[in-house]
Amino acid sequence: MTRSKLLLLLVIAVIVAVFLGFDGHKLLTLENLQANQSALAQWIDQNLLIAVVGYAAIYVVVTALSLPGATIMTLAGGAFLGNFYGLVAVSIASTLGASLAFLVARFLMRDSLRKRYGETVAKMDRGISKDGAFYLATLRLVPVFPFFLINLAMGLTAMKLRTYALVSWIAMLPGTFVFVNAGTQLGQIQSTSDIVSADLLLSFALLGIFPLIAKFVVGFIRRRKVYAGWQKPESFDYNLLVIGGGSAGLVSAYIASAVKAKVALIEKHKMGGDCLNTGCVPSKALIRSAKAADTMRHANRYGLESVPVKGSFKNIMNRVQEVIAKVEPHDSPERYSKLGVDCISGEASFISPWELEVRHNDGRTERLTARSIIVATGGKPAMPPIPGLAEMEPLNSDNLWNLQEQPERLLVLGGGPIGSELAHAFARLGSQVIQVERGDRLLAKEDSDVSELVKLQFEKDGIDLRLEHSAKEFAIEDGEKVAYCEHKGERVRIAFDQVLVAVGRAPNTKGLGLDKIGIETLPNGTVPVEDDMSLRYPNVFACGDVAGPYQFTHAAAHQAWYAAVNGLFGQFKRFRVDYRVMPWVTFTSPEVARVGLSEAEAREQGVAYEITRYGLDDLDRAITEGEDYGFIKILTQPGKDKILGVVVAGSHAGEILAEFTLAMKHGLGLNKILGTVHPYPTWNESAKYAAGEWKRAHAPEGILKLLEKLHNWRRGKG
Repeated sequence: MTRSKLLLLLVIAVIVAVFLGFDGHKLLTLENLQANQSALAQWIDQNLLIAVVGYAAIYVVVTALSLPGATIMTLAGGAFLGNFYGLVAVSIASTLGASLAFLVARFLMRDSLRKRYGETVAKMDRGISKDGAFYLATLRLVPVFPFFLINLAMGLTAMKLRTYALVSWIAMLPGTFVFVNAGTQLGQIQSTSDIVSADLLLSFALLGIFPLIAKFVVGFIRRRKVYAGWQKPESFDYNLLVIGGGSAGLVSAYIASAVKAKVALIEKHKMGGDCLNTGCVPSKALIRSAKAADTMRHANRYGLESVPVKGSFKNIMNRVQEVIAKVEPHDSPERYSKLGVDCISGEASFISPWELEVRHNDGRTERLTARSIIVATGGKPAMPPIPGLAEMEPLNSDNLWNLQEQPERLLVLGGGPIGSELAHAFARLGSQVIQVERGDRLLAKEDSDVSELVKLQFEKDGIDLRLEHSAKEFAIEDGEKVAYCEHKGERVRIAFDQVLVAVGRAPNTKGLGLDKIGIETLPNGTVPVEDDMSLRYPNVFACGDVAGPYQFTHAAAHQAWYAAVNGLFGQFKRFRVDYRVMPWVTFTSPEVARVGLSEAEAREQGVAYEITRYGLDDLDRAITEGEDYGFIKILTQPGKDKILGVVVAGSHAGEILAEFTLAMKHGLGLNKILGTVHPYPTWNESAKYAAGEWKRAHAPEGILKLLEKLHNWRRGKG
């Protein structure tokens, strides 16, 4: 930190210390001002100019340093200076103070916080870039956050000081008037009868309804601005149009049909999306076959004779297709048509915020209108631009299911959930798997102890793990496919038969015509959704992989509820999406299931926590099934049983996690889990035993010692 920054911090610390040392926080209270009302009013009458200047100076300091008491000072301005002088003093002083706080934040914290919270600041910058001064005016008129937070946050952005000061002054003026006016009435209370005077009641009624009025006005202006240049249809073909028939689209259409809205679902390929056809369903079917192969290969664990696994890979893949076909009716056009959804096979692109051009698969083209439109087009496997990779005809999570012959040597690029699940499945089915990950561990979003547990099992099952390897080039040498990787500065050659690319997914936005309605994608390819899942326009929404930030089927369904409900009823009430309790499972063996904060995330965010661990090797059911490995790790608030996060690494982890997810969602602590009867012997008993570990660690030692003495005394040993 530079000397000038240290000096400024010292000056601020001294001022704050003086303020607190002289009980400034106690002086700036409504009770104190009312107690000294007469004396202050008399002095101000005699020294009006000094009073106004002095009052404004104190207000500037309080606002600039974010000291407590700004609201009381605003009321006091009206009470002692009157409407005119109070309004002038407060409006100028609050703007000066806010500007100083803005500059202080920019000078002291901008560089460091932009590095640490770059994504958050980038989001604010995008809002400023998109809406300009209106973004700040909205925050000032309808403060979602306290003003001092707005001052500090805006200092981190690229907004110009003069723009900030001018917009703040204008946008704060209505609210300032309301508070100053309320203060004038407060200052006129001389007796109990004044408390119920019409003027006082009107002032405080205005104080209460101003945020609602401001919110309505801001919303009206925003809508007028965003829809400028567009002609809204007088009538609509549908209440809701949904683009995409994956999890997010299906749930959106289902909700709309359930409340009797007229809805159409547009899907260019197969209903069910990635989850049914190329993702969750086929991958879990393959994983189950791989687990069966592993059980047969190690049947001696269960007192049986181990047998060499022989099977037709073609039959395994045929079974995968049979599983898809069995689940398919749940997502079929026939089912949704019976529910009242118009299922359209084709592609759609935007003409306006209310109109889509639909290109049917049979060649027809038509235009459809709706009051609201939901984009739920999902994602696709990302393909890194590595020289020579395309010539390898790489597999991915989409085209993998067309395989009829098992690769003898399978190279897997990626150590995330998809890459790890498929690498483990193919290894257990008998392929020689080489898994390449450029990071230093698998499943990088999990804690290191979880990654280590999975790594040990992968190595035990014969996977050739190449951590800290970055694929740089692919080639065919003497008829053999090879990959060249960089590992700690050295060039490493890896021969393989087929390569599976699993380095992430990219959102599907091509052909939607989003640019026609002024919507630009973010750097990661997702569309910029608001908290209510809307996309720039209050009637256009997005959900699922195309919206982010999660790429889970259940997250897509969760978002779809908000998109559909806000799309149908948003004119009356809007709901903000809630991500506070979002679970996920990686279906390796051991399974990895998590909800809430990990230990690494808690440290990074500065959240205080305690850890409780329970080893699944202690669980009777795990022992009986020969799967007594793994653990449960729970993060709780220090000294309390409130759950901050849970990770389960072991067999049936996904099912075990459900109880913790329910507890977190409804604010139940570990004591409630401990007090719940769990049937024996089950995997879910582990949740109770983990809660018991927390209870033992927080046992009241003093009371227990007294009880020990009591019991000794009752036995005559006291």
